[in-house]
Amino acid sequence: MSIKVAIVDDHAIVRAGLRQYLAEQMDLQVVAEASNGREAMDLVRAGGIDVLILDVSMPDQNGVDVLSGIRARAPELPVLILSSYPETHYATALLKQGASGYLNKECDPQEILTAVRTLSRGRRYITPAVAELLADQLGGGKAEGLPHEQLSERELQVFLRLAQGETIGAIGESLSLSVKTVSTYRTRVMEKMKLASNSDLTYYALKNGLIQ
Repeated sequence: MSIKVAIVDDHAIVRAGLRQYLAEQMDLQVVAEASNGREAMDLVRAGGIDVLILDVSMPDQNGVDVLSGIRARAPELPVLILSSYPETHYATALLKQGASGYLNKECDPQEILTAVRTLSRGRRYITPAVAELLADQLGGGKAEGLPHEQLSERELQVFLRLAQGETIGAIGESLSLSVKTVSTYRTRVMEKMKLASNSDLTYYALKNGLIQ
């Protein structure tokens, strides 16, 4: 019985390349594709997927928002993050928030196959580099990690939206939160990251490759 895979990436050429590569495998079948966060949620609602491959950078939503929506709708669906960002930028944060695996797009293609098959068996796929990052955070070495890795899921969502120039009102509307609640999250983000203004948030996010 084949493993049913869905691909979510805003670049058609990436989806086509992945689809062709996965189609060459006897045990894998690409059953759906999406180019943005809204379409991704439609796929999840439709069901019939064993593993979802998700890009972090979406044109309408960031990957944190999309992953959060998927987790709320289908908590058991394995999600493999396939990102152009290095592991140090997003991997540990997204794994903590429900991703089942994280790979950089520069990885060996064979590793994608291994990850998809591992996730289909209900297990996580952690590369040695990501395992080292997680071990460092659990105690020893760089236990604290980067400032944004200390944020909760909701704090990270608010941080990324603020860094991209969204107003508190717009963020509240998008995340179904009151302006007061978003302001509270903003204050927590500023305190945890030791930053003073929205422009500081934007500079940090750009410097660390969290936004483009």
